[in-house]
Amino acid sequence: MAVWALVTGASEGLGREFAVLAAKSGFDVILTARQADKLGAIAHELQRAYHVAVVVFPADLADPEAVEQLWLDASHGRQIGVLVNNAGLGRNGAFAEEANWPREAASISVNIVAATILMKRAVAHMRAHGSGRVLNVASVAGFMPGPNMAVYHATKAYLLSLSEAVAVELRGTGVSVTALCPGPTDTAFFSADDAVKATFITKLGMAPADVVADAGWAAMERGRRIKIPGVLNLIFATLPRFAPRALIAWTTGQFLKRRG
Repeated sequence: MAVWALVTGASEGLGREFAVLAAKSGFDVILTARQADKLGAIAHELQRAYHVAVVVFPADLADPEAVEQLWLDASHGRQIGVLVNNAGLGRNGAFAEEANWPREAASISVNIVAATILMKRAVAHMRAHGSGRVLNVASVAGFMPGPNMAVYHATKAYLLSLSEAVAVELRGTGVSVTALCPGPTDTAFFSADDAVKATFITKLGMAPADVVADAGWAAMERGRRIKIPGVLNLIFATLPRFAPRALIAWTTGQFLKRRG
């Protein structure tokens, strides 16, 4: 029986890179995102280049019912061996700004609710088959509070904590969970008007999406619980253990201020 990899947020950036890695590794691939046209183009590329089966299920992961339907469609008659929870949303701006709420609410729905539903369904499915790997794209943001991106940082802290806990629960089952925690990465997330734009973080430079995806995929294959690619990101993730949290929060807020 063919084994499939399900990749969310697969229309561009890290998601597209993970889809390529899955196909290169011999998995048949299930792609999901909102943009059906982009998914179709990527599916055609993967089929032609790697001779794997590819199916496309466009879905809005901000809708929990759509997430449940996605899993039903994706897993129907298929063995899912890999789940890449890559889809994510963010918003740059003060928490008190009411105009930010629609995007923040969507961020909670996608980054927390959708990721949890898919992980819950996938883990049960994989345990029944005796093997499987989950790769959750968290963030170095999950290690610290983030003034001016408070909701986004909180969602990634949740996903990081969930990944670590479930990884322990699954020890010895043949199923693993890996949390990938990159820093700023050169994807559409950072070019979106309502994500992070013109902050000190983005001015530091961003890692190429293919390099970050390679690191995450390799860590997942080895069954590692956490992967933090890049020395600077490792430093940022480690500092909160030693510095006062109030100082970490203030410093992070300065990094995330819009600067025109």
